Amino acid sequence: MPRRDPILLPDPAATEALGARLGAVLAPGDIVLLHGDLGAGKTTLARGLISALCDVEEVPSPTYTLMQHYDTRSGDWLVHADLYRIEDEAELAELGLDEAFDNAICLIEWPDRLGAYAPERRIDLHLKADDGTRIAEIAARGDWGDRLDHV
Repeated sequence: MPRRDPILLPDPAATEALGARLGAVLAPGDIVLLHGDLGAGKTTLARGLISALCDVEEVPSPTYTLMQHYDTRSGDWLVHADLYRIEDEAELAELGLDEAFDNAICLIEWPDRLGAYAPERRIDLHLKADDGTRIAEIAARGDWGDRLDHV
């Protein structure tokens, strides 16, 4: 499992920049599971990733809609999902996650709610705030080659 050294994120701009760098190496079928407590910087990272790939003026949190769909500049499809309010795995099938996992770049917040739906091939990105300092830890499962070397 390729793993990067922890990345220090001293401010929100660094978190957005990490999202942009990650977005630059993603392709349809790539899935990023975004782990972290409330306030860890998940929304900031998502904003950087989505803004790097899509022509958008704002990136709303999908907390209430559960999923936001975006068209990327290259004509691909990007899905940003927030699964915090999911209580049962049966709800995931109704969202159409299977199709998104196959055809879109997916960014999933609160991935612990995926249960058996968690794909084998994925990036697990953990955001942590230790003593006021944010860090990101990235681990990839499956064949990613050297793509993560550029993040």
